[in-house]
Amino acid sequence: MYPDHPGHRPVQRAVEVHHPTPLTPPTGPRPAPLVPVRPDTAPAVASIVLPDGRIVTGYAIDPAHPGPVTTKPPVSRTAVNVALGGIGFLAVSGGLLLLTTFITALTALITQLVILAAVIFGGWIAVQLFGAGDRQGGTTVTIRKAVFKRNHFHG
Repeated sequence: MYPDHPGHRPVQRAVEVHHPTPLTPPTGPRPAPLVPVRPDTAPAVASIVLPDGRIVTGYAIDPAHPGPVTTKPPVSRTAVNVALGGIGFLAVSGGLLLLTTFITALTALITQLVILAAVIFGGWIAVQLFGAGDRQGGTTVTIRKAVFKRNHFHG
């Protein structure tokens, strides 16, 4: 159906009306009024032309001045403490090695002294038990010629 067709009726469309919303002033505190600045105290305005041709305008910012730089020692304190701890550990380890060697030698000496005492004391006891010396009050046994006849002893 074309508009120039004889039986065509125009279509009526709805009209939309937009009403602007009024802005209400803020109810909070009002911003401080701008105070005029003397030209000699105002910072200079700088303009920079970018490579694509745009111009950026703004105030120049003074670079922040860092505080005094503290020099660090060439070797960290942690590394020094670890090294000193290692030296101390080596010194203690050497001392412990000497201490264990001394304890081992002392144990061997005590063991040898105990064995020597046992041998001497055991020898003295053996001499007392099995020694051939004058004994008074002992029993004397004399063995004479004996004759055995038919499994009987005749003395």
